Amino acid sequence: MEQDFLPIKGTDYIEFYVGNAKQSCMFYQTAFGFELKAYAGPETGVRDRVSYMLQQGKIRLVLTSALKPDSPITEHVTKHGDGVKVLALWVDDAELSYKETTSRGAKSHTEPKVLEDENGKVTISSIHTYGETIHTFVDRSQYDGPFLPGFVEKKSELPASPIGLEYVDHCVGNVGWGEMNTWVEFYEKVMGFSLLLTFDDKDISTDYTALMSKVVSNGNGYIKFPINEPAEGKKKSQIEEYIDFYNGAGVQHIAIATKDICQTVSEMKKRGVEFLHVPENYYEDLHERVGEIDEDIQPLKDLNILVDRDDEGYLLQIFTKPVQDRPTVFYEIIQRKGAKSFGKGNFKALFEAIEREQELRGNL
Repeated sequence: MEQDFLPIKGTDYIEFYVGNAKQSCMFYQTAFGFELKAYAGPETGVRDRVSYMLQQGKIRLVLTSALKPDSPITEHVTKHGDGVKVLALWVDDAELSYKETTSRGAKSHTEPKVLEDENGKVTISSIHTYGETIHTFVDRSQYDGPFLPGFVEKKSELPASPIGLEYVDHCVGNVGWGEMNTWVEFYEKVMGFSLLLTFDDKDISTDYTALMSKVVSNGNGYIKFPINEPAEGKKKSQIEEYIDFYNGAGVQHIAIATKDICQTVSEMKKRGVEFLHVPENYYEDLHERVGEIDEDIQPLKDLNILVDRDDEGYLLQIFTKPVQDRPTVFYEIIQRKGAKSFGKGNFKALFEAIEREQELRGNL
């Protein structure tokens, strides 16, 4: 077996550039049950930005806002709205990860550097990927602080109330016309990922819109990146709508795993999170489509949770509406009962639900 030249232990953190980090932080605490753990800003010696790090299970989200109008963060938010800037990957050796990927053609963003404070040191390096998104390699083996050097521990007055979110299952990127294969090749060649699945416009089309998708995964399967591009349809696809409003390629959604999707989703609904709605007839022939499942259908129907099966088991999934004003980034909540796939059987119902929302926005 070929040696994995880029061993990745998991997702280290996901950083959003947002218009108002303080208020976004409150949203993720109340609606998604994240706990505020660390902060960086003027009080900690950072002059141009503020960042809040939130955690639940193994998921770390960083919300960053600029303090100055001429900052690259301000430019990012002006162009894209609130969106993902950094998909950070947890590695043993950030310097080697950088050397291996740049020698294979990755465009450098940040050369390896060591960040230090009284809690130890962290080595980071970054490369560019699709759009203005970057991958940051993080080696934190010699660090025991709250997050990264430059951050201080911070707690919220708001008591933490987690909702069972465990880890990042996968992150999906939307790229422009004809760019999907270019980026699939990037992950294969530059990062040593392999192609896991391919969906073409026959798999993923409705009366109006179509898209193509390929899923790449790293050696141990901890990191999975589906990449979507638009395909020709009668009307504008959701990928085109995303690209129009995001002004380019970017992260479309983040899928988060839970062990009890019914409990997680009912809690999110209570807290005001809005989900896409599929019609009741989706549930009429559910058993014929997916066979026997452990759950009662009624609670799934009440919560509008979708079910799909593959050769290895089944999965339960649901998608939020976009979590900012532009119809760009959203979340998927997923519970896997053996299934390794991505809910192909739900694509049609799901995309019709997205199209109903697009139509309301006048963007179909």
